[in-house]
Amino acid sequence: MIGRNLAVTLTAVAVVGIVTTLFFLGGAATGSIFGKVTLPALGTIRAVGVGVYWNSGCSNIVTSVDWGVVEPGATKHVQVYIKNEGSEPVTLALATESWSPAAAASYLTLTWDYDGSVILAEGVEEVTLTLTVSDTIEGITSFSFDIIITGSG
Repeated sequence: MIGRNLAVTLTAVAVVGIVTTLFFLGGAATGSIFGKVTLPALGTIRAVGVGVYWNSGCSNIVTSVDWGVVEPGATKHVQVYIKNEGSEPVTLALATESWSPAAAASYLTLTWDYDGSVILAEGVEEVTLTLTVSDTIEGITSFSFDIIITGSG
């Protein structure tokens, strides 16, 4: 009876040891595969026909967006105010270019919540820019790109 209990106890200890080892090895393996990756990010703003500002009073101009540190699968939001500085109504268009490195454009997406409405002369539209990072991003250690916001009528 004692021998049998000892054998069961030793088996249980062995199983716990194996499970613990696999857990730590699995964590190390997934850590190297799915580990935390942080990417410094910067987007330079170029506005054509409009002004882009940090505040609704349009006194603090946006020249670049520091997205901070982003990680795979992350989504970052930045709120800006776009002012029609012309004398005619405009609608807005968003584009990106000058990705560095060029491969970053395959893993990052910039969108906004602008609904296409006409912005009257001197009118201001609150817009949220959203940067989405693919969860499969690889080979990118930092990136930058230009954000082009164009007002046309």
